[in-house]
Amino acid sequence: MDSTELGDLWDRVFGTQPAPEQWLVVVTATVALIAVVPNVLWRLSRNAITIAHEGGHGLIALVSGRRLEGIRLHSDTSGLTVSRGRPTGVGMILTAAAGYTAPPLLGLGGAWLLTDGRITLLLWVSTALLAVMLVMIRNLYGALTVIFTGTAFLLVSWLASPAVQSLFGYTVVWFLLLGGVRPAFELQSKRRRGGAPDSDADQLSRLTDVPAVLWLGFFHAVSICSLIGGGRWMLGR
Repeated sequence: MDSTELGDLWDRVFGTQPAPEQWLVVVTATVALIAVVPNVLWRLSRNAITIAHEGGHGLIALVSGRRLEGIRLHSDTSGLTVSRGRPTGVGMILTAAAGYTAPPLLGLGGAWLLTDGRITLLLWVSTALLAVMLVMIRNLYGALTVIFTGTAFLLVSWLASPAVQSLFGYTVVWFLLLGGVRPAFELQSKRRRGGAPDSDADQLSRLTDVPAVLWLGFFHAVSICSLIGGGRWMLGR
Protein backbone atom coordinates (compact mmCIF):
# COMPACT_ATOMS: atom_id res chain seq x y z
CA MET A 1 0.00 0.00 0.00
CA ASP A 2 1.60 3.26 -1.14
CA SER A 3 1.40 6.65 0.58
CA THR A 4 -1.56 7.75 -1.54
CA GLU A 5 -3.57 4.68 -0.58
CA LEU A 6 -2.61 5.13 3.07
CA GLY A 7 -3.73 8.74 2.88
CA ASP A 8 -7.04 7.73 1.35
CA LEU A 9 -7.55 5.12 4.06
CA TRP A 10 -6.70 7.65 6.77
CA ASP A 11 -9.19 10.13 5.33
CA ARG A 12 -11.83 7.44 5.05
CA VAL A 13 -11.50 6.30 8.66
CA PHE A 14 -10.77 9.58 10.43
CA GLY A 15 -12.65 11.93 8.15
CA THR A 16 -16.14 13.13 8.81
CA GLN A 17 -19.35 12.00 7.19
CA PRO A 18 -22.66 13.87 6.98
CA ALA A 19 -25.30 13.05 9.57
CA PRO A 20 -28.69 11.82 8.35
CA GLU A 21 -31.66 14.14 8.41
CA GLN A 22 -33.36 14.38 11.76
CA TRP A 23 -36.38 12.36 10.69
CA LEU A 24 -34.05 9.51 9.76
CA VAL A 25 -32.39 9.77 13.18
CA VAL A 26 -35.86 9.34 14.70
CA VAL A 27 -36.44 6.32 12.45
CA THR A 28 -33.19 4.70 13.65
CA ALA A 29 -34.26 5.31 17.25
CA THR A 30 -37.61 3.67 16.52
CA VAL A 31 -35.93 0.64 14.97
CA ALA A 32 -33.69 0.29 18.03
CA LEU A 33 -36.68 0.65 20.35
CA ILE A 34 -38.52 -2.11 18.48
CA ALA A 35 -35.49 -4.36 19.00
CA VAL A 36 -35.51 -3.65 22.76
CA VAL A 37 -39.13 -3.53 23.92
CA PRO A 38 -40.91 -6.66 22.59
CA ASN A 39 -39.75 -9.71 24.53
CA VAL A 40 -39.65 -11.92 21.44
CA LEU A 41 -37.09 -9.63 19.77
CA TRP A 42 -35.26 -8.77 22.98
CA ARG A 43 -34.42 -12.43 23.57
CA LEU A 44 -32.35 -12.26 20.38
CA SER A 45 -31.07 -8.68 20.40
CA ARG A 46 -30.01 -8.89 24.06
CA ASN A 47 -27.01 -10.94 22.93
CA ALA A 48 -25.45 -7.72 21.66
CA ILE A 49 -25.95 -6.08 25.05
CA THR A 50 -24.37 -9.12 26.71
CA ILE A 51 -21.32 -8.71 24.46
CA ALA A 52 -20.96 -5.10 25.65
CA HIS A 53 -21.66 -6.10 29.28
CA GLU A 54 -19.03 -8.83 29.41
CA GLY A 55 -16.64 -6.77 27.31
CA GLY A 56 -16.93 -4.02 29.91
CA HIS A 57 -16.00 -6.44 32.68
CA GLY A 58 -13.05 -7.70 30.65
CA LEU A 59 -11.72 -4.30 29.59
CA ILE A 60 -11.80 -2.82 33.09
CA ALA A 61 -10.27 -5.97 34.54
CA LEU A 62 -7.28 -5.49 32.22
CA VAL A 63 -7.05 -1.74 32.79
CA SER A 64 -7.15 -2.19 36.57
CA GLY A 65 -4.28 -4.67 36.50
CA ARG A 66 -6.20 -7.92 36.84
CA ARG A 67 -5.46 -10.96 34.68
CA LEU A 68 -8.31 -11.76 32.32
CA GLU A 69 -8.80 -15.52 32.10
CA GLY A 70 -11.62 -15.58 29.59
CA ILE A 71 -15.16 -14.62 28.61
CA ARG A 72 -18.14 -16.87 27.91
CA LEU A 73 -21.37 -15.89 26.19
CA HIS A 74 -24.37 -18.21 26.44
CA SER A 75 -27.43 -18.78 24.28
CA ASP A 76 -29.75 -17.65 27.10
CA THR A 77 -28.08 -14.20 26.75
CA SER A 78 -26.17 -14.62 30.02
CA GLY A 79 -22.41 -14.34 30.18
CA LEU A 80 -19.42 -14.86 32.44
CA THR A 81 -16.11 -13.04 32.65
CA VAL A 82 -13.36 -14.58 34.77
CA SER A 83 -10.37 -12.57 35.94
CA ARG A 84 -7.64 -13.23 38.48
CA GLY A 85 -6.18 -10.89 41.04
CA ARG A 86 -7.00 -9.52 44.46
CA PRO A 87 -10.52 -10.58 45.49
CA THR A 88 -11.09 -7.13 46.99
CA GLY A 89 -9.98 -3.59 46.33
CA VAL A 90 -10.60 -0.89 43.76
CA GLY A 91 -9.76 -3.06 40.77
CA MET A 92 -12.32 -5.69 41.69
CA ILE A 93 -14.97 -3.05 42.44
CA LEU A 94 -14.44 -1.30 39.11
CA THR A 95 -14.52 -4.62 37.27
CA ALA A 96 -17.79 -5.64 38.92
CA ALA A 97 -19.35 -2.23 38.26
CA ALA A 98 -18.36 -2.19 34.59
CA GLY A 99 -20.90 -4.73 33.30
CA TYR A 100 -24.23 -2.94 33.55
CA THR A 101 -22.66 0.44 32.88
CA ALA A 102 -20.71 -0.59 29.76
CA PRO A 103 -23.54 -0.68 27.16
CA PRO A 104 -24.98 2.78 27.98
CA LEU A 105 -21.53 4.35 28.32
CA LEU A 106 -20.45 2.84 25.01
CA GLY A 107 -23.64 4.26 23.55
CA LEU A 108 -22.83 7.67 24.99
CA GLY A 109 -19.34 7.55 23.52
CA GLY A 110 -20.79 6.46 20.20
CA ALA A 111 -23.26 9.34 20.26
CA TRP A 112 -20.37 11.75 20.78
CA LEU A 113 -18.54 10.33 17.75
CA LEU A 114 -21.69 10.51 15.63
CA THR A 115 -22.37 14.12 16.49
CA ASP A 116 -18.77 14.89 15.48
CA GLY A 117 -19.38 13.17 12.14
CA ARG A 118 -16.96 10.30 12.86
CA ILE A 119 -19.30 7.58 11.62
CA THR A 120 -16.73 5.36 9.90
CA LEU A 121 -14.37 5.72 12.86
CA LEU A 122 -17.15 4.51 15.15
CA LEU A 123 -17.61 1.39 13.02
CA TRP A 124 -13.88 0.66 12.85
CA VAL A 125 -13.37 1.14 16.58
CA SER A 126 -16.31 -1.19 17.24
CA THR A 127 -14.83 -3.80 14.91
CA ALA A 128 -11.44 -3.54 16.63
CA LEU A 129 -12.96 -3.95 20.09
CA LEU A 130 -14.88 -7.02 18.95
CA ALA A 131 -11.71 -8.50 17.43
CA VAL A 132 -9.84 -8.03 20.71
CA MET A 133 -12.73 -9.53 22.64
CA LEU A 134 -12.81 -12.57 20.34
CA VAL A 135 -9.32 -13.53 21.52
CA MET A 136 -10.66 -13.89 25.07
CA ILE A 137 -13.83 -15.85 24.23
CA ARG A 138 -13.73 -19.38 25.65
CA ASN A 139 -16.82 -21.08 24.18
CA LEU A 140 -18.11 -21.77 20.66
CA TYR A 141 -21.42 -19.93 20.97
CA GLY A 142 -19.64 -16.84 22.26
CA ALA A 143 -17.08 -16.97 19.46
CA LEU A 144 -19.75 -17.32 16.78
CA THR A 145 -21.77 -14.44 18.27
CA VAL A 146 -18.78 -12.10 18.34
CA ILE A 147 -17.65 -13.15 14.84
CA PHE A 148 -21.13 -12.55 13.42
CA THR A 149 -21.38 -9.13 15.07
CA GLY A 150 -17.87 -8.09 14.09
CA THR A 151 -18.39 -9.21 10.50
CA ALA A 152 -21.52 -7.06 10.25
CA PHE A 153 -19.58 -4.00 11.43
CA LEU A 154 -16.67 -4.76 9.10
CA LEU A 155 -18.83 -5.25 6.01
CA VAL A 156 -20.82 -2.07 6.63
CA SER A 157 -17.70 0.00 7.32
CA TRP A 158 -15.86 -1.31 4.25
CA LEU A 159 -18.54 -1.85 1.62
CA ALA A 160 -21.55 0.32 2.45
CA SER A 161 -22.13 3.85 1.24
CA PRO A 162 -21.77 6.75 3.70
CA ALA A 163 -25.56 7.01 3.94
CA VAL A 164 -25.94 3.34 4.90
CA GLN A 165 -23.03 3.58 7.34
CA SER A 166 -24.73 6.55 8.95
CA LEU A 167 -28.06 4.79 9.39
CA PHE A 168 -26.34 1.66 10.71
CA GLY A 169 -24.20 3.63 13.15
CA TYR A 170 -27.12 5.63 14.52
CA THR A 171 -29.22 2.47 14.93
CA VAL A 172 -26.41 0.71 16.81
CA VAL A 173 -25.83 3.64 19.16
CA TRP A 174 -29.55 4.04 19.86
CA PHE A 175 -29.69 0.31 20.57
CA LEU A 176 -26.84 0.53 23.09
CA LEU A 177 -28.49 3.49 24.81
CA LEU A 178 -31.99 2.01 24.89
CA GLY A 179 -30.87 -1.57 25.42
CA GLY A 180 -28.57 -0.43 28.22
CA VAL A 181 -31.60 0.68 30.26
CA ARG A 182 -33.59 -2.56 30.28
CA PRO A 183 -31.11 -4.99 31.98
CA ALA A 184 -31.05 -3.01 35.24
CA PHE A 185 -34.84 -3.17 35.41
CA GLU A 186 -34.71 -6.90 34.68
CA LEU A 187 -32.21 -7.35 37.50
CA GLN A 188 -34.41 -5.32 39.83
CA SER A 189 -37.37 -7.57 38.98
CA LYS A 190 -35.34 -10.75 39.57
CA ARG A 191 -34.07 -9.50 42.93
CA ARG A 192 -37.62 -8.57 43.97
CA ARG A 193 -38.59 -12.21 43.39
CA GLY A 194 -35.58 -13.45 45.34
CA GLY A 195 -33.53 -14.35 42.27
CA ALA A 196 -30.03 -13.40 41.07
CA PRO A 197 -28.40 -13.70 44.53
CA ASP A 198 -24.92 -13.37 43.02
CA SER A 199 -25.65 -10.49 40.64
CA ASP A 200 -23.14 -7.69 40.00
CA ALA A 201 -25.06 -5.49 42.45
CA ASP A 202 -24.82 -8.14 45.17
CA GLN A 203 -21.14 -8.72 44.51
CA LEU A 204 -20.53 -4.97 44.76
CA SER A 205 -22.49 -4.89 48.01
CA ARG A 206 -20.22 -7.54 49.50
CA LEU A 207 -17.13 -5.72 48.26
CA THR A 208 -18.12 -2.26 49.52
CA ASP A 209 -20.69 -2.79 52.32
CA VAL A 210 -22.99 -0.54 50.29
CA PRO A 211 -26.50 -2.02 49.92
CA ALA A 212 -27.13 -3.77 46.61
CA VAL A 213 -30.20 -1.60 46.03
CA LEU A 214 -27.96 1.49 45.92
CA TRP A 215 -25.72 -0.16 43.35
CA LEU A 216 -28.82 -1.00 41.37
CA GLY A 217 -29.80 2.65 41.58
CA PHE A 218 -26.33 3.54 40.28
CA PHE A 219 -26.86 1.27 37.26
CA HIS A 220 -30.21 2.96 36.62
CA ALA A 221 -28.68 6.43 36.91
CA VAL A 222 -25.85 5.68 34.48
CA SER A 223 -28.11 4.09 31.87
CA ILE A 224 -30.88 6.70 32.01
CA CYS A 225 -28.50 9.68 32.07
CA SER A 226 -26.55 8.19 29.15
CA LEU A 227 -29.79 7.75 27.19
CA ILE A 228 -30.88 11.32 27.87
CA GLY A 229 -27.47 12.81 27.08
CA GLY A 230 -26.76 10.68 24.03
CA GLY A 231 -30.27 11.12 22.72
CA ARG A 232 -30.07 14.90 22.98
CA TRP A 233 -26.75 14.89 21.13
CA MET A 234 -28.04 12.77 18.26
CA LEU A 235 -31.28 14.70 17.96
CA GLY A 236 -29.33 17.95 17.95
CA ARG A 237 -30.99 19.42 21.06
